[in-house]
Amino acid sequence: MVFAADDQHNAAHQHDMNMMDTRTSLNLSPQMKQHQLSNMREHVKAIKIIVGLMAENKFEEASGIAHNKLGLTPQMQAMCSNMGNDEFKTIGLAFHNSGDELGEVLLTNDVNASLRALNKTMQYCVQCHATFRQ
Repeated sequence: MVFAADDQHNAAHQHDMNMMDTRTSLNLSPQMKQHQLSNMREHVKAIKIIVGLMAENKFEEASGIAHNKLGLTPQMQAMCSNMGNDEFKTIGLAFHNSGDELGEVLLTNDVNASLRALNKTMQYCVQCHATFRQ
């Protein structure tokens, strides 16, 4: 019975948190929600890898990660195009385009320019997470 009470408490807490969350819901199906969360986790992982490669002066390798994991690949273009919310789609496409821009800047081996480009890419993450929820 303790678990049932805990489950009820957790459900009530989650309901309260959702009521306080004023971000726009994307109203995704459970399957699409998990797919989207997986993609976002991969984006965070890619940024971590890029930062690590920059720290080791491996800018060309970092550029490849930026293009392949953050850039506007055909798969990401298709995913963004299928989202029902136009603002989410716009931010998503801008994020992926900035990933490609980051990839180009990284090829200059300029740490400061690369950090500015990475900052721009991450700003789209912040903007999206501040605006939308699953």
